[in-house]
Amino acid sequence: MHGEFKVPGGKLVVVDLETTDGVIHDFRLAGDFFLEPDSALAAINAAVNGLPADADAARIARAIQAGLPDDASLLGFTPDAVATAIRRALASATGWRDYDWQLIMGPALDPVVQMALDQVLAEEVGAGRRKPTLRIWEWEKPAVVIGSFQSVKNEVDLDNAKKYGFDIVRRISGGGAMFMEAGSVITYSIYAPTELVQGMSFADSYAFLDEWVIIALKALGIEASYVPLNDIASPTGKIGGAAQKRLGSGAVLHHVTMSYDMDGDKMVEVLRIGREKMSDKGTKSANKRVDPLRTQTGLPRAEIIEKMVGTFRGLYGLTPSEITPEELAQAQQLVTEKFGTEEWLQRVP
Repeated sequence: MHGEFKVPGGKLVVVDLETTDGVIHDFRLAGDFFLEPDSALAAINAAVNGLPADADAARIARAIQAGLPDDASLLGFTPDAVATAIRRALASATGWRDYDWQLIMGPALDPVVQMALDQVLAEEVGAGRRKPTLRIWEWEKPAVVIGSFQSVKNEVDLDNAKKYGFDIVRRISGGGAMFMEAGSVITYSIYAPTELVQGMSFADSYAFLDEWVIIALKALGIEASYVPLNDIASPTGKIGGAAQKRLGSGAVLHHVTMSYDMDGDKMVEVLRIGREKMSDKGTKSANKRVDPLRTQTGLPRAEIIEKMVGTFRGLYGLTPSEITPEELAQAQQLVTEKFGTEEWLQRVP
């Protein structure tokens, strides 16, 4: 069995192993990491051999840590990373380049249709009717997108939302409320088979699925990094946030919204939670907590998106695609039956 795990911001961990009667043997660790002393490699291999094949990642990591020499130095990886690679091997996980990735650019659509499309496209990938896909969204009108488990009345100032013309919609993933205006954010979704994140914790998979965009932002001169659980940030402030949903159909939906040119003062008027977060952080304005990409790069939004797409294509490959009439029809039906209903929007009191 073979497994790989690229540590976000770190090195590649590669493992090969066999199992007999539910026990790991012939374990071999490799990668482009740094490890001192040399004898520590044999110590890690010995620590893994003999472990039960159903051991969880935490148990594997503890065994590796206990087996390391006292003077061992691991650079670019950790015992947890090795454990993740092992679990991926045992679960027959796939890698990015195992797929023919598709690219959908836009179009601008009503916010409620966007919510429905996220579900439809993920389900189509899970069913094998669509290849794994990267979609770059465009927004037709202002919207507040709340997480699956959030309360509308707790998150949104309804009077101010109406004053500024914001629709309120609910997505199928968890996480916090997002403030969307056309041209002021960069939103993308990844629709992939769950095998791509097999063997990873949710925390690991967040950083794993967004590493390509961290690489793209660094190429633009931003000191971007992933801040657990789901924030993309730089030393000057938060850039964006991610959310994820693993569907029973066999697909993972991962989507991210990054601020390009945010009106922080308006955001705090529309989002109630924004006021609480600002208070908790000891700041008076959202502008001091969030640092948009326009400020950090001075580049047009389209140029940043072009760099992102080019980075993804260079790493994993991309073939142009589009939303099919059948997919759009399914989304519109879901708007009628689910996403456009008060029952869905108000599902959390």
